[in-house]
Amino acid sequence: MKLTVDLKENSYPIYIENGILKNAGSYISQIFTGRRIMVISDDQVYPLYGEKLMSTFTSWECHTLILPHGEPTKNFRTLPEIYSALLKAKISRSDLVIALGGGVIGDLAGFAAASFLRGVKLVQIPTSLLAQVDSSVGGKTAVDLPEGKNLVGAFYHPKLVLIDPDVLDTLPERFIHDGMGEVIKYGCIKDAALFETLKRHGSCHSLKKELASVICRCVDIKRIVVEADQFDTGERMLLNFGHTLAHTIEQYYHYGRESHGEAVAIGMYQITKIAEDKGLTPAGCAELIKELLTAYGLPHQCGLALSDLTAAITLDKKNLNNHLNVVLLHEIGDSYVYPTDAGFFEGDFPV
Repeated sequence: MKLTVDLKENSYPIYIENGILKNAGSYISQIFTGRRIMVISDDQVYPLYGEKLMSTFTSWECHTLILPHGEPTKNFRTLPEIYSALLKAKISRSDLVIALGGGVIGDLAGFAAASFLRGVKLVQIPTSLLAQVDSSVGGKTAVDLPEGKNLVGAFYHPKLVLIDPDVLDTLPERFIHDGMGEVIKYGCIKDAALFETLKRHGSCHSLKKELASVICRCVDIKRIVVEADQFDTGERMLLNFGHTLAHTIEQYYHYGRESHGEAVAIGMYQITKIAEDKGLTPAGCAELIKELLTAYGLPHQCGLALSDLTAAITLDKKNLNNHLNVVLLHEIGDSYVYPTDAGFFEGDFPV
């Protein structure tokens, strides 16, 4: 399947197809006429798929940079290593950076491409479910600071996204569940039918035969939202459902306990429960979310008191002039942005 993100001069195609990785070179040649390519990957993904990708490149001078896997790598201190590798490879503005990996590599390589020489062409080849359905599409790139997640970044769209669901066969089971956190998010905010499809299957194993079409649906929802709001000032905020709490949970545990999708799962349930208590979301929505999270092996609580997280919430990049936009549900499949402040999260009840 081919989708096109229509952003005028920043438009780009997304191809979703089982086995597409073995044909990557032919797709890249349609959008790239330069000489050199730098593939940025990590030490778990590259041994599995690096050579398969590189074997499709027949007419380019190719270089690689392999980084340690995991969220701690998505750190401002990693950037000089990337810039040095790009300089050593003589990458110019007419060349190409390819991000081969999950969300960490996609965000990190994307920001490096955006900032090196004020912009080098970028291709995203996401290899985790979370990156395939969410972070590889939409042009958000970032690195983390000690004070919080994604606090340094840029909007920088790729020239092409290649999504091969077959690569998920080697993904550890935990990270299939992790990606399902974002899949469930799309059902919550925009598509009650998708939510019902997930509910009907009731497990990752049962969903597998429909996974490619589920990925397509999630990407299409994101495409529509990004086209309407490229720079995250309006409707695109809906994609942050559960994320205000999720980012603070990740930071609290120094990115070492909950994965992103697990933290999003907790954030979606907990913010919906808070909204129900305030009369902002109908009773029963949180329980529906909790049931689906449980079915797909995701947590709904982390064992902290809400007060443990409020300090980090004040540093969230969505907290502007002490105004915080949180995403709530009218019902499953219908979300809205609710303007508030950090006081929305006041309380000592468990999260």
